[in-house]
Amino acid sequence: MNILIVHQGHIPVTLYGGTERVIWHLAKALKKLGHNPTFLVPPGSSCDFAPVLPLDESKEIASQIPSDIDVVHFHYTATGMEKIEKPYVLTIHGNPQAGVELDQNSIFVSGNHASRYGSNSFVHNGMDWDDQPQPDLQQARNSFHFLGKAAWRVKNVKGAIEVIRRTKQERLDVLGGVRFNVKMGLRFTFSQRISFYGMVGGVEKHKLINQSKGLIFPVRWHEPFGLAITESLYYGCPVFGTPYGSLPELVSSDVGFLSNKADELAAAVEHSEDFSKTRCQEYARENFNAEVMARAYLDKYQQVLKGNSLNEKRPTLQNNQVQKFLEWHS
Repeated sequence: MNILIVHQGHIPVTLYGGTERVIWHLAKALKKLGHNPTFLVPPGSSCDFAPVLPLDESKEIASQIPSDIDVVHFHYTATGMEKIEKPYVLTIHGNPQAGVELDQNSIFVSGNHASRYGSNSFVHNGMDWDDQPQPDLQQARNSFHFLGKAAWRVKNVKGAIEVIRRTKQERLDVLGGVRFNVKMGLRFTFSQRISFYGMVGGVEKHKLINQSKGLIFPVRWHEPFGLAITESLYYGCPVFGTPYGSLPELVSSDVGFLSNKADELAAAVEHSEDFSKTRCQEYARENFNAEVMARAYLDKYQQVLKGNSLNEKRPTLQNNQVQKFLEWHS
């Protein structure tokens, strides 16, 4: 099958790049399964295992699709997408606002994500774990970590810091944030138990997560998926987060603990050694790998190739979240 993967982000990714890493690993897995992926992404992108075509957003998207393509896989809502003659699917990676009618061939990234839009069409994100540095599960762990865009208040880095402060002596590495941040309401963190590393990727991120006792992830929104969760699990890190969005779906009781109360999370963090690093890694490798993701997407491709829609009607947010941030008990 000839599959065109379309996205607005450059590949390969240099730092975090969540969606860009997902489509990279998806294409690689499709290739291993005997299919022919091609990328349609911004100029300057490159790939050593699949053709790359330059995306020109000033032109009609339909005019940029090669004639030999069997199915098109969009990872953003492209203007004029509905005019293309080829079968296509669209992965929704974020949380579209209330009132937005999504494409009938939309695919969400978790069961919770789909259900909130009146859909049951979803595929979990997966990674090619063999393409990642091999974790050292025997290495001494001396801190916890937060991984995400700390400037997004829904990610609740403030809550992660609060959890660590309520422990006796645990430390936190913030990956994706800085000590002083105007966007966070002039937040300045004085505690010497909190270290900030900004946006990190590659070897540096591997080193930091591999020395972590666990991920602190107290989000205050409905997380669609959370690559930070599965990546941390792969490095042997249990997850301590809030029970919102995809988290109850991804974090079972043997690999983490969920609560929206800082005291309860702090107490669980104090007993992080109760979780098996080996079990955390095995869980990530078994359930959130690129081949599992690719096979699930192949099933979706087959459905649209047969002329079927992935949803009975256009998905739309079922219950608008009135509060700006979901409940968090300090």
